[in-house]
Amino acid sequence: MQGIVTCEGAVAEATRELIEQRLSTGTFFWLDLDGVDTEAHDLLLSVFKVHHLAVDDAQHFGQRPKVEDYDDFTYLVVHGASGDGTTTDEVHFIFAEHFVITVHRGPCPAMDEVRTRIAHRKASVLESPQIELIYLVIDQLVDSFFPMLDQFDSQIDELEDAILVRPTDAQLGTLFAMKRSLITVRKAITPQRDMFASISAGVTELPGLNDEGLRYMRDIYDHLIRISDLVDGYRDLLSGVMDTHLSTVSNRLNVVMKQLTIIATVFLPLTFLTGFFGQNFSFLVGHITGRWPFFTFGIGLEVVSALGLLYLFRKRGWLGGPSS
Repeated sequence: MQGIVTCEGAVAEATRELIEQRLSTGTFFWLDLDGVDTEAHDLLLSVFKVHHLAVDDAQHFGQRPKVEDYDDFTYLVVHGASGDGTTTDEVHFIFAEHFVITVHRGPCPAMDEVRTRIAHRKASVLESPQIELIYLVIDQLVDSFFPMLDQFDSQIDELEDAILVRPTDAQLGTLFAMKRSLITVRKAITPQRDMFASISAGVTELPGLNDEGLRYMRDIYDHLIRISDLVDGYRDLLSGVMDTHLSTVSNRLNVVMKQLTIIATVFLPLTFLTGFFGQNFSFLVGHITGRWPFFTFGIGLEVVSALGLLYLFRKRGWLGGPSS
């Protein structure tokens, strides 16, 4: 069993004997588990008397934020931003009056930060230790979205500038990856916001939550509203940047097509002239002879036609000159 027991600021490796001792004395403690293995599964069922449905939920990650009330404990699922910014850190809470159990997979910076804050605090802020601990952990998880979204803001600005200079396929791939990340965050934030709206309004009750603790839950709800607004705003910005990329590529394609059309149009009369004078009629062969007819009809007409068309294109603004 990989876990840490925190009690009154002291941190120790989680063992079955230590946990049973804490439960027998009634001293409040925090058990932080890195996943639920066979030993932890048996500990939750036999020692903590957790319902088997909650234990099954704690074993299977990928769940949406939720709160469920059982007879002797409350089950809670909350998400925070992961370190790579592409997924979320999912944390499961099982708490009662004398203990709080958190379950996550892999390193979770929020847990380390909370243990540091508990070790350096002078006194408890709330009367209910389980509510205070839950607030500290959830506050760290929710606030972890802000640096992630700030990075999104910087990336969007950089992509906009780069796209206006030169759009590439790599930029389009980055845009799609960012959009997928925002969708992942939105899937976690929206139900989480609704859950804390229900808690703040008193529709959903948490054991040990009094009026003072309710103020702290409203603070978390306020942060979730801000994050939800930021996610929706950045989603709209990404859609705008993607439209800018497609428009820029389309405009560049139009410029290329215009250049090719101009070249084809210039060669059109030249092809006609060479084809006309290349006909093997006796009149043309017998009367248009000598050096000067060659320079006049063979070369002069082609040059005059090309220059005339270029002048016409420039006059109409197709070559960047004044438009008629």
